Amino acid sequence: MNPIKRNYRATFILDTNGVQDSVDQIIENMKQEIATVEGEVGEVANLGQRDFARVTNPKRPSGVYVQVHFAAPGSAPAALKERLRLNQTVYRTYVESV
Repeated sequence: MNPIKRNYRATFILDTNGVQDSVDQIIENMKQEIATVEGEVGEVANLGQRDFARVTNPKRPSGVYVQVHFAAPGSAPAALKERLRLNQTVYRTYVESV
């Protein structure tokens, strides 16, 4: 059975402090994670380094923002968040339906 795919936009805030991988390599890893939850990656936009409006940790005043558009089944956003929960390079994940 082929599940109905929905369109999503995921915004990731990456923590690159102490990470030896480049941002492009981390983005490729995010694409692989989306493919793992049966998603088809579309447009990827690296929004660059941005300061946080509210700094919760003085050692982390900014992060690299990346937006990824993808199509996936309805269960994919929860599965993606769960997979990335323990990933040290992903500081925050926000997935919305578009």
